[in-house]
Amino acid sequence: MEALELTDYRAAVARMYLEAADLEDFRSRRDELFATHPQSPIPAASRASFTGLRYFEPNPSAIVEAPVRPSPGEIDIDTGGPDGIVHYRRAGVLETAFGELSLWWISAYGGGLFLPVRDGTCGQETYGGGRYLTDTVKGTHGRGLEVLPGDRVRLDFNYLYNPSCAYDDAWLCPLAPPENRVAARIEAGELSYR
Repeated sequence: MEALELTDYRAAVARMYLEAADLEDFRSRRDELFATHPQSPIPAASRASFTGLRYFEPNPSAIVEAPVRPSPGEIDIDTGGPDGIVHYRRAGVLETAFGELSLWWISAYGGGLFLPVRDGTCGQETYGGGRYLTDTVKGTHGRGLEVLPGDRVRLDFNYLYNPSCAYDDAWLCPLAPPENRVAARIEAGELSYR
């Protein structure tokens, strides 16, 4: 059953984020999950020849702490698919070395943090629509974004990853809104799949 497979996939993603020993182990587990799981975003016909995702080299300068400034706001993002329009409320604005980014809270049952980013590498080395640093609805906890005391977060952009639509046109994904687009090049995380 597809619902059970997807539940298993999300649980595997959460385990990968919570249990991986380090970035290398995380990337290895991600490649294995993408190569073998029936709910992988890699098209089924391509999985037999899939040899792994491509990444920037680990970049220590892509790990930053950022204050979170309260900033009210809401946005609706049309996924173009069965999810329809997804409503988000701004949880705050992150003041990063790469530029300001809005951290979003998904206004749906259970909620969750969402941090999409479109930077200066997008459309060249990385997926043109942007990448995600966290989407807790999908189980991406504690690697890319870690909550710190005193209204601060630790961001590790080495964990930037492509949304599912970057691998297969069958997937529809919310992309980075204009306020989460920065001119700076964030040379960290996952490169484009194609």
